[in-house]
Amino acid sequence: MRIKNLLWFFFGFLAIQLFSSSSLAQVTLPNVSLGFKTTENPAEVVSAIKVVLMMTVLTLAPAILIMMTSFTRIIIVLSFLRQAIGVQQMPPNQLLVGLALFLTFFIMGPSFTQMNQNGIQPYLAGKINQDQAVDETLAPLRKFMFGQTRPQDLSLFVRLSKINTPKTLADVPTMVLVPSFVISELKTSFQIGFIIFLPFLVIDMVAASVLMAMGMMMLPPVVISLPLKVMLFVLVDGWSLIIGSMVSSFG
Repeated sequence: MRIKNLLWFFFGFLAIQLFSSSSLAQVTLPNVSLGFKTTENPAEVVSAIKVVLMMTVLTLAPAILIMMTSFTRIIIVLSFLRQAIGVQQMPPNQLLVGLALFLTFFIMGPSFTQMNQNGIQPYLAGKINQDQAVDETLAPLRKFMFGQTRPQDLSLFVRLSKINTPKTLADVPTMVLVPSFVISELKTSFQIGFIIFLPFLVIDMVAASVLMAMGMMMLPPVVISLPLKVMLFVLVDGWSLIIGSMVSSFG
């Protein structure tokens, strides 16, 4: 008990020293002032509205990252892979999402670099106005989505939107392009998932047939097929094959 009391005294004395007035005086904290004021200057009103719109866009950033990049295809293919092997929680969801995010940044790196160089940096330097910055920033992202969007999916949403048929790809509104891109990505990812399922399905069928031929009907086939599927996936270096194929599919 004496040692315990000494330890509590030591940590208490250390906390007092850390949070003393002399220590806090050396800490620099940001100061943000929020308030309301009346104004008759239209420019200030427009600036305030732009700030509100910018904050709204930031709240939609996760949806933009998921729906307008390669994230959708990657996460669905990885989920198909885990389901095909038969391990429900391995790798865990956090690991799959993290891997999908880093692969997304890797694949979208050239597009993000062009967005920064052509749109964001010139706007911050005052070389272009806001409308030009938005167009220049969206251009690389639209080019990427057009490259992965099927013409029939794009035609579907053009027809559903009831707009005039665009003469060029530049005339296609972004609000029409995004759902077309997502539908195309879903179809592509399901096609890849079907191909991934085939070899593992063969192993399941062989294991079930062998067990039935041996009369071991009470033994679940997954007990035999699961180690075989894991061994096959490791022997063929499955992670490199899957990741390499997915990255190459965006080329």
